[in-house]
Amino acid sequence: MSVSIFWFLPTHGDGHYLGTAEGARPVDHAYLQQVAQAADRLGFGGVLIPTGRSCEDAWLVAASLIPVTQRLRFLVALRPGVISPTQAARQAATLDRLSNGRALFNLVTGGDPEELAGDGVFLDHRERYAESAEFTRVWRRVLEGETVDYEGRHVKVRGARLMFKPVQQPRPPLWFGGSSEPAQELAAEQVDVYLTWGEPPAQVKEKIDQVRAKAAAQGRTVRFGIRLHVIVRETNEEAWQAADRLIANVDDATIAKAQAAFQRADSVGQRRMAALHGGRRDKLEISPNLWAGVGLVRSGAGTALVGDGPTVAARIREYEALGIETFILSGYPHLEEAYRVGELLFPHLDLQVPLVPQPRVVQAHGEAVANDFTPEKKVARG
Repeated sequence: MSVSIFWFLPTHGDGHYLGTAEGARPVDHAYLQQVAQAADRLGFGGVLIPTGRSCEDAWLVAASLIPVTQRLRFLVALRPGVISPTQAARQAATLDRLSNGRALFNLVTGGDPEELAGDGVFLDHRERYAESAEFTRVWRRVLEGETVDYEGRHVKVRGARLMFKPVQQPRPPLWFGGSSEPAQELAAEQVDVYLTWGEPPAQVKEKIDQVRAKAAAQGRTVRFGIRLHVIVRETNEEAWQAADRLIANVDDATIAKAQAAFQRADSVGQRRMAALHGGRRDKLEISPNLWAGVGLVRSGAGTALVGDGPTVAARIREYEALGIETFILSGYPHLEEAYRVGELLFPHLDLQVPLVPQPRVVQAHGEAVANDFTPEKKVARG
């Protein structure tokens, strides 16, 4: 089975080292364009664009990169509680239309109460997932062309509909990652692709089995992806040296501050990431060639596959055997590492490279009447 490899756009900063301004790199539109075009040419299936207060806005970044890429797909965040599901559906349809079917959407409920409060969200973990479930029910139905009346505890709409349908039918795919019980229930009911962070294979298998069983109980199937960093070099020794260099400037005080911030989060996945290393430098290889050093200071995905091309490819195949179809990878700095992955890893994989979308016929219509409907051509009568 061929695998799809995505890359990552570092809209929250980039550089040669973690936890320091030494070796940092300015991230502006020109740089993001370089990274996106490299991923597009090398055969990556798409790019994940992160979300949150520490990042540039994912939707604006994606829209700005449509005209300078050909096949690259853009995985951007949906934020329940921050935007209405109807408005989010309109934006999703627009991004899909403007990109000619290259838009993908990642449901992000959020796990940091402090950041969520800044966005006006004050629900606890379970209630946020209840809100996300209601949001997603409306979002999916509106994108699929329904006129929706819905009244839930958190979401209420009347006559919600879409005037301009997306290119991908019945709608663009919905991605999501969450480790808690409410998160898995949401995934089983509504999600197309379930994402896990890069835990050791046995832990990933456990989550896949749980979500797969929950989805089957509802008569559904779910595809699976994984989020990992990667450090690939010509030899295993060089790769491990590069891993050590990445955290060479991280001091104990920075690790302590980062770990304290992670403990503040009510994200089960974040806590599982932090538990892999416990804030200690002496237990970072948590599984063969799986290194948790990134997670000493980085929130979210905190593990990396480390090794030469054949070694990393073998580890990828181990995850693939569990049912993982899509690997969302990243590395520091992201421009150079995209090329290293393309040159050193891709030759050892059965890679699924997306085709360039073909031009489509756009149906002509007049200007919308009273913001309510578009005039249709009259059919000539014989």
